[in-house]
Amino acid sequence: MALRYDMKVKNMQFSASSLTLLIGDAITLGLVTVIGFASHDRLGTAGLRIMTTYLPLLVAWMLIAPHLKALEVKSAADVHQLWRPVWAMFLTAPLAAFLRSLWLDNPILPVFVIVLGGTSALAILIWRSIYLILVIRSGRSHG
Repeated sequence: MALRYDMKVKNMQFSASSLTLLIGDAITLGLVTVIGFASHDRLGTAGLRIMTTYLPLLVAWMLIAPHLKALEVKSAADVHQLWRPVWAMFLTAPLAAFLRSLWLDNPILPVFVIVLGGTSALAILIWRSIYLILVIRSGRSHG
């Protein structure tokens, strides 16, 4: 008998699986941000400036991903649906760059959008593949 933990927030239901998915997404986007700063040799001096990339990326993800069902546990547990988070991330990157540019009052660099979208999509694909393997191994199909 499996235990199931549910939490309701304004007509939205969060199971342990959906919280795992959301936390994993947030950690993945955090790692992408940290790796991005490290690849520019800015990690040691970045401090809270990391948040100027991470928070817009996370907010944009939370705005875009639900529309493509990329945050649904049922979709995340189906190998044929792995395209959803990848496509959502490609759509997330321009919005994240726009939000970041507003925050920093800087122009949007197209190469930044391309690199952010590509690396984030790859990272989310890796994370979601790991999630899928864990779901398959546990014998659960969703929720």
